[in-house]
Amino acid sequence: MKVENPVQVEFPALEGELDGTGRRFAIVVARFNAFITERLLQSACDGLLRSGARREGIEIIRVPGAFEIPSAARTLALTKKYDAVICLGCLLRGDTAHYDVIVNEVTRGIGQSAQETGVPHAFGVLTCENLEQAIDRAGLKMGNKGFEAALAAVEMANLTSAVRLSASGFRKTSVGRRSLRQAQGVPADGEQQIPPSRSASRRNGNAAKKASKNKRRK
Repeated sequence: MKVENPVQVEFPALEGELDGTGRRFAIVVARFNAFITERLLQSACDGLLRSGARREGIEIIRVPGAFEIPSAARTLALTKKYDAVICLGCLLRGDTAHYDVIVNEVTRGIGQSAQETGVPHAFGVLTCENLEQAIDRAGLKMGNKGFEAALAAVEMANLTSAVRLSASGFRKTSVGRRSLRQAQGVPADGEQQIPPSRSASRRNGNAAKKASKNKRRK
């Protein structure tokens, strides 16, 4: 067996830092299956505080069930008060198709809210076959998905800010270069140099003739 070294990235990557200092977060948590969701909420708050966020920068919003999470998350994101929204809930498969319908709608709604509002949404909704799987993912064998969602929210909040700052700086640089070139009389890329008009050429010619006559008189 041949072991190869991991491929090194040739280009620098833009990544978000796990630093929640000065950030504001909203946590939408469902009351349904509170035995699980309260554990997710506790670990999510712990993750935010460990990353540097302050208690004053964390707001908790409770909704009846997972189906109401996307609507509340979208309403919060539209206020532009929060750097990220964390969605917490727990869905357990039952004997009917109700589980599949709710899972699809919740997933689609959270993703659509994040895309349309531009505010990062962290997905911390458990979709499990039974209660044992949910317990494992709420602080037992599989860690705690609430804590993971909080860290993802912090990272995406910083990444979003970094991307916006980078894009804003690029636009300013482009405009500055174009203005400088225009001031120097150099046409910008894709622009054609406009020749002087005939009237301007005649005025320049008459001025040159008058200047030569004055020199001769002197």
